[in-house]
Amino acid sequence: MSTHATRLLEAGGRPRAGVTGRGTIADGVTMHSGLSQGPSDRTGDPAARRTEGPEVDGVSPEVDGRRFRSVLGHFATGVVAITALDPGTGAPCGLAANSFTSVSLNPPLVAFCVAHTSTSWPRLRAAGNLTVNVLAEHQQPVCTALAGRGGDKFAGIGWTASPCGNPVIDGTLAWIDCSIEAEYPAGDHIIVVARVHRLGVQGDGGPLLFFRGGYGRFHA
Repeated sequence: MSTHATRLLEAGGRPRAGVTGRGTIADGVTMHSGLSQGPSDRTGDPAARRTEGPEVDGVSPEVDGRRFRSVLGHFATGVVAITALDPGTGAPCGLAANSFTSVSLNPPLVAFCVAHTSTSWPRLRAAGNLTVNVLAEHQQPVCTALAGRGGDKFAGIGWTASPCGNPVIDGTLAWIDCSIEAEYPAGDHIIVVARVHRLGVQGDGGPLLFFRGGYGRFHA
């Protein structure tokens, strides 16, 4: 993948994220920061930079998909791999997403979004118990592998079993064992809420980030 020099730099020399490569997520998982945006969304296209106009008589201007992706692409996120064992075959299965967040402390809940078109989600849902892997800055290849459709996504990816038996991918920063609590339809996606049962930290490096269509890392 080509590299580019896009970066985040806060005023006063605060932490920045140096973007190291472009990428997209397939398998129906749309990263809410704009994974599927095209090259024009990253350039000096005035249309991409222009803000929406004010409401007129209570009616908002049309929000098209391209502008939606472009604007939300400015929100940097981490990247996770959601894994399980296929109950039918016992083989590892998984997908990559950045639409992941904590929801509640009591009870402990997390959430993520999956597109209706995902081919991996039905296998994960059938497993019931899932493991969220927080990807480290060097794990863009893992993200790419799990974003593919078909084939053995875990070929060449080392892992050990979590307490509930799911893949904890080697080199990840943290893992979270959880079970599906609820699903809510939301447009072309499903919001999945999961209850946390066990979790742990297994790395102290930096996270893999996604920003404006590219992968990057965090520099303190």
